[in-house]
This record gives sequence, structure tokens and C-alpha cells, in this order.
Amino acid sequence: METLSLLASGFDVAMTPLNIGLLLMGCFVGTLLGALPGLGPVNGVAVLIPLTFTFGFDPTSSMILLSAVYFGCMYGGRISSILLNIPGDEPAIMTTLDGYPMAVQGQAANALAISGVASFVGATIAVIGLSLFAPLLARAAIHFGPADYFALYILAFATIGGIAGVDPRKTLLSALIGLLFATVGIDPISGVPRYTYENYHLFDGIEPIVALVGLFAISEILMLLEKSVKDRIKAIPVGGWLPDWSTIWKTRWAMLRGSGVGFVAGVLPGAGASLGSFMAYVAEKQTSNKKGTFGKGDPRGVAAPESGNNAAAGGALIPMLSLGVPGSGTTAVLLAMLISLNVQPGPLLFERQPELVWGLVASLYMANVALLVLNLPMIGVFTRLMMTPTWALMPIVAAVTFVGVYGISNSVFDLEMMVFFGVLGYLLRKLDVSLVPLVLGLLLGGDMERNLRRAMSISDGDWSILIASPISITLYIMTAGFLALSIWLAVRDHKQTKSERMTEG
Repeated sequence: METLSLLASGFDVAMTPLNIGLLLMGCFVGTLLGALPGLGPVNGVAVLIPLTFTFGFDPTSSMILLSAVYFGCMYGGRISSILLNIPGDEPAIMTTLDGYPMAVQGQAANALAISGVASFVGATIAVIGLSLFAPLLARAAIHFGPADYFALYILAFATIGGIAGVDPRKTLLSALIGLLFATVGIDPISGVPRYTYENYHLFDGIEPIVALVGLFAISEILMLLEKSVKDRIKAIPVGGWLPDWSTIWKTRWAMLRGSGVGFVAGVLPGAGASLGSFMAYVAEKQTSNKKGTFGKGDPRGVAAPESGNNAAAGGALIPMLSLGVPGSGTTAVLLAMLISLNVQPGPLLFERQPELVWGLVASLYMANVALLVLNLPMIGVFTRLMMTPTWALMPIVAAVTFVGVYGISNSVFDLEMMVFFGVLGYLLRKLDVSLVPLVLGLLLGGDMERNLRRAMSISDGDWSILIASPISITLYIMTAGFLALSIWLAVRDHKQTKSERMTEG
């Protein structure tokens, strides 16, 4: 009852005219920024922070605006993923696996509707969890040490083979390339430059968003250029502009499962929406991919990662508010803004400034409804983009891509790196090597190494620390179980395929 009373007071704060206006503006701007390849929620939130200081908004109004932008970007990232096969941000990578094939099959409206509803379900479940379980979940997350996080990433990489492609050797090669790029930069312990070749631009490592845009956007442009030289590009069928609600209803369990997995990943500080989206997709594929339709336009392959990444985004607010520890890159930006406003997140925040906490929570409920109402009627507008001729659309995509990446750091070197990864992505795609494991290796490799190095520093080089806690042991058992299940499923599918061929023969 106390929680409901606090939440009711939060709605009183969130429903002032100023806060409602900021919330709606944040939702709209966030959706637009999320749809632009390369920007994503971190840059979307960072771009609007000066606005909060310029107009002198109080901490509560500032958080309402920026959190609405945050959630809007998570919604918007799916648009270019589905329509163009270009992720708007890192978590939207998984949406391309089945979202773009659905669009190619004339189901763009269904894919956009499923992703919109899944985003709403995932984000709403996360906000409910934030309301009810923030102190409990925060206490559980704080028990994760460096060795436990290393075990978590081992689990993530053990499941990487189940993402895309039928050749595990190519999937492993792609992941190893990503891990190789993750080692570029200053060594996190010794401070020695690694693989930088005396280029100071590489001292901070490779910017994941630059690599992401290059691998997907530039390589897609190169693939289309090749097709235009060889033969005329066939237009992608638009299909209907209204979604099939029966198809959306069939994905309800995938949404719920993805939300649960994503929320847990979001609560863990540092895991973020990328891991939540990834784990949600893999879990759903292992649970539901009985007919081998994932990766070919299965609606559940859209519902699971979209609900997972939005649940993770909401879950990441829990350690930020309860512990003062950012759960993702975007919450790190929000944390910095709060500190600059003389607000110290942590256990005492709920007692000292309940109007901020519960006003924010209430605004997130409202933002989810606003984003769903905003996104669903726009499906017809988004699907009309499929009617744009490729010769006209691709130059626009290229221009937006270059301007977006340059706008992040104002660095010509980043543009060169983007082109490099674009050419690399083009070559890997020609060899039928999935790009997703490469990006995940790049995204997760740095955190995996840092946690391993921290664990070894704590134990003075004693490797037994990696299996010293119940949490890490549980995660390793889960890893072994998942690998055993993957092998069993592969053997079963091989026998089934062999039996079908003999029957046909």
C-alpha cells in the first residue's frame, strides 16, 4: 500500500503541464533520434542535456525529459533495423535478424507493430519491477563481483553460436574478430597502448557505434551497389499498411519471456540493453525454434529482442537510482547529470527526494503509453518508406550515416574507421559470415577482459577466484547446460534432416 501511495504522489508530480509537455517532446524526439543509424540513446540523451540547463529545469523535470528521450530511442531503434537492415543502435542489432526478412517478405507493418507492442510490454514490465522490487533487486545485483561478471560473459559467448548462421566455425571466427578489435586501446591495468600503432585516435579503443554503423549501413550500401551493377534491384514488397493483430497475439509469450530475461540483464550494473536483447533472442530461439524459422522472418524473433532491450533499459535505472551505479551507458549519462544538479543517487535518494524518484517512475508509465500511441499510427508512414526507390533511398542513408557519425565526435578518423568496417562487413557478408557475433564480441569483449583482470588482481593471480562464488558456479553450470542442449539439438536436427532426405529419396 505504501508503494501505491508513493506512486500516486508521483503521478501528481508527473502530470503537471510542464512535465507532460516535456514527456511528450522527449518521446517524439527520442523516437526520431533512435531511428537515425548511429545516434542511439546515449547520444540522444547527451544532445538534450544542455537544453535542461538552458531553461533551468529542476532535477525532476530534467529526468522526466531525458528518460522519455531514453525510452523513445529504444523504441525508435527498431525502425531502421526492420526497414533498412541497419540497426539504429547496438541493442537493435538482434531485431535485424528476423525484422528485415519480414520486411522483405512484405510484412513490414507486422514487424513494426510487433516490435512496438513488444517494446511497450518490455518497458512496462521493467517499470513495474522498478516500482515494486528496486530495493530487493539492487541488493541482489550488488553481490555480483568481477569473477561473477566474467562468468556471465562466458555464458553470453557460449550462446553466441545460436544467434545466426548454420556454420559454427564462421560464427566463432566472427566473434573472435570482434574480441580482437575489443583489445585495441590502452591496457586497462598496465596503461600500455595495444595495437594502436602510435595512432592516438585508437588510445580509447574502437568506438562501438562507429563499427556498428560501418558494418551494417556501409556494407548494406556496398551490397546494393554490387546488385545494381550486376542486375536491377528488385523493389521490396510493401505489403499491407495495417498489422495483423492475430500475429501479434501469437508472440505474446515471446514478449513476456524476453521481458523477463532482459529485465534481469538490465538490473545487473554494466550489462545493459545490448546483453538483454541478445540473451532474450537466444533464449527464445532455443525455446521456440522447432521449425528452424528464426533468422528467416519469424515474428517471435522480433518480439523477444525488442521486449528484452526495452526491459533492460528500464531495469538499468534500478542500480542507478538505488546504488548510484549506472546500469548502462545511457544511465551513466543520466547519473552524471543528476550529480551536476547536486542530486546524489543511492539508497538515501528514495527517502530524501521521493518526489524525484516516484515522479520519474510515474512518468515512465505515461511515456510507455505515449510511445505506443505515437508509434502504432505511424506504421503506415514507416512502411511507405519501402516504396522509395533504392537509387534515391541509399544516398540519403549514406548522407545521414556520415553526418550522424561525424556529429558524435567531429572526427574525420571516425569516418575512416566507419568505412573500414563497412568494407570488412561487405567482405564477411560475401563469405556468409554473420556480422552479429563480431559486434557482440566488440561490445562485450572489453567488459569481459576488465572483469577478468580485476578478479585476478583481487586474488593475486589465483585462478580459483573464478569459481569461488555460488553465483559464478551457477553461471558456469548454466553455460555447460546450454552447450549440452545446443549439441543435443544440433544432433537431433541433423538426424531429422537426414531422415527427411532418405524419405524423399
